[in-house]
Parts: sequence; C-alpha cells; structure tokens
Amino acid sequence: MARLKRLIVPHLPHLVQQRVLAGCEGLSDAADQQAFALALRHCCEEHGVAIIAYALLAQQTQLLLIPPSAESLGKMVQALTRQFVGPFNRRHQRSGALWQGRFCSAPLESATELLNCVLFVEQAAQRHGIQSAAVDFPGSSAAHHAGLRSDAMVAAMPADSAYWKLGNTPFERDAAYRRLLERPLSAADVRRIESTLLRGWALGPPQFLAEIGALAGRRPSPARRGRPPLGRPRG
Repeated sequence: MARLKRLIVPHLPHLVQQRVLAGCEGLSDAADQQAFALALRHCCEEHGVAIIAYALLAQQTQLLLIPPSAESLGKMVQALTRQFVGPFNRRHQRSGALWQGRFCSAPLESATELLNCVLFVEQAAQRHGIQSAAVDFPGSSAAHHAGLRSDAMVAAMPADSAYWKLGNTPFERDAAYRRLLERPLSAADVRRIESTLLRGWALGPPQFLAEIGALAGRRPSPARRGRPPLGRPRG
C-alpha cells in the first residue's frame, strides 16, 4: 500500500513526534535536553517555524509547531537531525541513526484542538511516569504556560486558541492553565490524539477536515468503514 504524502498546512499548528530507536538511550539527561532545545530553537528560527509547546523525553520528543510553508516543517526537522545527532553520537560514543524512521505529524484547528494538544504535550512526562507533576519537568514548556518561568523560544498561542479564554489577564490565564495541567487529559482524548498523530491525519471538526483535504489534495481523516449509501460514489 502506497504511503500517503505528509499532511502539512502552512500557518496551522502541527503536533509533531519523533521516537528514539528501540534499545537506544535518547534525551536521558539535562545536557542532552539542553543541546536538543538549543538545536531546536536555532533550526526553527532558521526556517521560520514557531514553537508553541514541547516535551523532550528520553524516548521521544513531542512538539507543537507552526510552519510558514508546506516545505518548512520537513526542512526544519532534517536540519535539526543534522545539527543534533552528530554531537549526540560523539558524546555517547555511538554511531548511526537516533530516530525511528520519519517523524509523525498532524495539523490541527486552533480553536477546537490546540489547548488539548498543548496539554497532551506538556503532560507527557507525567503520563509516562517520569515526573509526578507536569510543571516540575524541566524538559518541557509546561512551566512557561503555567506562568512559573519564561521560555524565550516559546511563541504566543494563536489568537483563536481557547487558551486566551482562560482569563482576562496573564495572571488569570496562568492560574487557570495550572489547574488544567493538574487534571490529566481523559484516556479517550489521549487515545484520539495519539491515534491521529501516528497515522498522520488532521484534528478538527468536519468542516475543518474538508477544507484541509481540499488544500492538501488528500484525505485528512480515515475513510468511513463499510459500503457507501446507495446512489453515492465511494470517496
């Protein structure tokens, strides 16, 4: 079965994930996390990609990024791999690839999906049993959005994001977001986001999916199962 072309839509947030090869130790300490964060910031600036949220775990990285063009996201990830993996290999006296194949990505609608996807990323360390509280994990943007520290590489949320409805002032939004971080996403939401991300589909309501499909020239979500209704062509 032919692989679907990657679904990248300029100026929309994209959930992006890279997994470390099985049996390899990835970003296992603060030095590796810092080196990756520096490389990520440099490569995103070089390609005009905005960073909305991130979590740098030992076995995977999870990012929320906004690319300015359909090509810029892939070029940024390629540049990041070139800039980070060589020094990483020398530091750990290893050779070869670090990541499992190509990265996974999913575009999403800001108004309906972005806030949940930021929580999905920033609760990753807690969800994987690495940290008891999301805001305490230094390798993520959780403390930034909770108002506990300032992270210069994190861009502002898109204007239509539900994040801006959390409060009328930065203090109110920080406090409200901290309360959200303390409540894990439902298992159903986590499964839905993970499944969509790993399959390269898009996240959003039906009208958004239809618009994305028209722009990208490919299906943005799985085809319905079963036979189509009589009188309608199979799509």
